[in-house]
Amino acid sequence: MPVDEGAAQGRVLFLITVKEERREDFLKAYEQIRHLVADGVPGHVRDQVCQSSTDPEQWLITSEWRSLDDFVAWERTEEHRDLVRPMRECFSAAKSIRFHIKAETSRDTPRVGLSTPTTAG
Repeated sequence: MPVDEGAAQGRVLFLITVKEERREDFLKAYEQIRHLVADGVPGHVRDQVCQSSTDPEQWLITSEWRSLDDFVAWERTEEHRDLVRPMRECFSAAKSIRFHIKAETSRDTPRVGLSTPTTAG
C-alpha cells in the first residue's frame, strides 16, 4: 500500500558490528539516548535496535523519520554527535543506508497496488 502522508517517509538503517566485550557498553549507551531522541528530535518517529540471530556481533538499528531531511538536519548537529559518541565508540564497523519509504504492508492495510512511474520510449 502506498504510504499514508502522515506516516514515516524515511528509514535509516545502521548496520554495525559490536565486539562481544563492548556489547554491554553499547546497550547502555543506546538506552541512555533512545528516549531523548524519541521525545525531543523533530521528525523522529521510532527506532529499533536488533541483534543478529546468527552472529551476536552484528547489530541493526532502524530509524524511521517523517522525512529524510529531518534525519539529515539532526545528524548534522553538534548535539547529535555528542549524544551518539558513547554508542559509536563501541562500534568496530558501521554502515548507514538511507531509504525513502514507498509502500508498507500490514494485516490492517487495504490491498491496493503501487503506482509505478512509466518511462518514455
